Amino acid sequence: MAGASILGTRVLRLEDPKFLTVGGTYCADLVDDRLSGALHATFVRSQMAHATIDSIDTSAARTMPGVAAVYTAADLGLNEVPAMFNPMAARGFLAIGKVRYVGEALAVILSETAQQGEDAAGLVEVEYSPLTAYVDVESAMAGSDDVIFAGAGSNVVFASTALGMPGLSNDSFFDDCEVVVSQRIVNQRVAPCPMEVRSSAATWIDGRLTMWVSNQNAQGAHQMLTAAFGLEPSMVHVITPDVGGGFGAKIGAYPEDMVLGFASRAIGRPVRWFESRSESMLALGHGRGQVQYATIGGKADGTVQKYTLKVLADVGGAVEVAAVLGTFMTKPMAAGVYHFDALECEAYAVATNTTPIVAYRGAGRPEAAAAVERMMDLFAAEVGIDAVEVRRKNLIPPFMEPYTTAAGGVYDCGDFAKSLDKALEAADYAALRSEQAARRAGGGSKQLGIGVSVYVEITGGVDPKQESAKIEITEDGGARVFTGTSPHGQGHATAWAMLAHEQTGIPMERIELVWGDTDLCPTGGGTMGSRSLQQGGVAVHEAAVLIVEQARELAAQLMEADSADVVLDKGAGLFHVAGTPAVSKSWSDLAAASAPTGGLQVDHLFVAPSATFPFGAHVAVVEVDTETGAVRLVRHVACDDAGRVLNPLLLEGQIHGGIAQGAAQALFEEVRYDADGNPITANLADYAMISAAELPSFEVVHCETPTPVNPLGAKGIGESGTIGSTPAVQSAVVDALAHLGVRHIDIPCTPEKVWHAIRSATN
Repeated sequence: MAGASILGTRVLRLEDPKFLTVGGTYCADLVDDRLSGALHATFVRSQMAHATIDSIDTSAARTMPGVAAVYTAADLGLNEVPAMFNPMAARGFLAIGKVRYVGEALAVILSETAQQGEDAAGLVEVEYSPLTAYVDVESAMAGSDDVIFAGAGSNVVFASTALGMPGLSNDSFFDDCEVVVSQRIVNQRVAPCPMEVRSSAATWIDGRLTMWVSNQNAQGAHQMLTAAFGLEPSMVHVITPDVGGGFGAKIGAYPEDMVLGFASRAIGRPVRWFESRSESMLALGHGRGQVQYATIGGKADGTVQKYTLKVLADVGGAVEVAAVLGTFMTKPMAAGVYHFDALECEAYAVATNTTPIVAYRGAGRPEAAAAVERMMDLFAAEVGIDAVEVRRKNLIPPFMEPYTTAAGGVYDCGDFAKSLDKALEAADYAALRSEQAARRAGGGSKQLGIGVSVYVEITGGVDPKQESAKIEITEDGGARVFTGTSPHGQGHATAWAMLAHEQTGIPMERIELVWGDTDLCPTGGGTMGSRSLQQGGVAVHEAAVLIVEQARELAAQLMEADSADVVLDKGAGLFHVAGTPAVSKSWSDLAAASAPTGGLQVDHLFVAPSATFPFGAHVAVVEVDTETGAVRLVRHVACDDAGRVLNPLLLEGQIHGGIAQGAAQALFEEVRYDADGNPITANLADYAMISAAELPSFEVVHCETPTPVNPLGAKGIGESGTIGSTPAVQSAVVDALAHLGVRHIDIPCTPEKVWHAIRSATN
């Protein structure tokens, strides 16, 4: 059960009974008359990382049992579509003319069963002419042969300098600094690995496209489909059933989703698709993928003064939203929680012959935090001062008015020292250092490392910063809440019911949440960027206030009273004149009275004036075996300040999941390719996704600094745990080996890397 909240209630998650008993209804589970007789789609995917397509022979596949059709881009009349952020970087929903990464879809097979499609896919013969494969950002940035997007002129598809932002100064930028430290930092590519892989279904009824998509934003997918098919918005209907995890990888619609619509229209039958886990590892968007060149300078007493960061952001074989996240989201957050006299940031989005990068959990903010936190550790080591004290010395002081950093970011409010103190106290930092000293003195192979990170992030910052909500009172006196947000594990049914209940008094179990259907919820921004509560939740809160006022006016008319004298007894669910409760009107009475005029309902749009900036501090404790390089995370303490807390249970769930993903990046997870662009981590046997067995029980410390940006005082929480945990765990691993002379290890800190770092430092 949840603890105390801003609403003063203790509630179970309303979602839990369904998911713990009968389970959710996902795209692959759909039973719908509109999908009767649906064919199954199987995609034929490129086995080359970069090549021109000489021919695609589908003749043998067409003769296989159960195969109804095989389509290439030419068969469906598909053309290349310019990328939103670089019109010169165009690609087709199915590959046209060339392939740009292993796993790119070349053709689609429609068959009566999924197994028949898989059998036929092996008979599609593709002739290629290989091109230079660019696997890493540095070689891609320098390469001029076989440019991945010829129209772009180079593999740099987006750059901060091209937008008028200055490049980095020369070394003279640090002339007045006593201590200067530089480091090349790798923030490796990772796979989101949602529990539910991608799936979708499409059908056409009377010229109208209906699509079911496993997606974080039905309205965003609707916009993309409307544009792709050149249809009026009313002629596209998108439905998002239950979604088993997204982490940013399921924002919008993928090329495969688009192809389903074209294929269904071409054959005149419904079409559905669900991918395998290996297929998902190849074609679901990846995350992170930056090489950073950082330099920090300051005084010998531990005061930092200047910081430069050059970012090479890998976008993979398609220009998606990651092209701007590397350039726009990393830069304004580059300063982190620290005061710098001057800061410069330069960023390049670089295409490579790998799976496209998408907006994975945090998208740009974790990369910025990891860089500045790593540099604070390196600076502390260089000046010989404890890393916590260097951080404390340079923290931005507490503020409740907007604060502009040296990077140009404008934070809403913060007390970074408070979160650091709370985390250190909970971890008993002094005792940990004493234990570490004792282990070092003992000379054993199991050494203790303590890592600390302090971070700030931006949430709810995607324009337009707004969200819709509609509340209608049902005939039985319950309520139906329509929202533009999209839950995929966040607990919106519980949270939005709490908000509506607080204003209306209607029991939470009688409040139904409607979402993810563009016929019922035509406007909305979905769930991403930790925006849901601070925008979608606020919209529900304000709509509930408005519907109470509407109901009060109606009750006053029915009771022939002045509305100012009418009060709502939330416990009883009755409106009555103050002091005379014997005569009252219930919510069901008011619903019946308002039925002839359209019912009791409110449509509302909340517009946020700005983004919010959650912050916090993490302390990670690891044990490193210096003989084998093995690392074990033994403790993790997190203090994440997300403003006012609605529901502690939901809050802690988001923090726990974030810590797990962040720790996984620090220790285990990495998408890898060979020199020719062939993926070598294309399934969960080779890709080291973390499990509960590798994690300790997390310790969460609460801290609340309400934001003035919205009426609830709430900030985002969905990405915070991920942002704070990765640098803390990385710092802990390096700290465990600092007495041996180790100063830096790139993530993931695998036993092999750790072992080599120890040997290099001690030889």
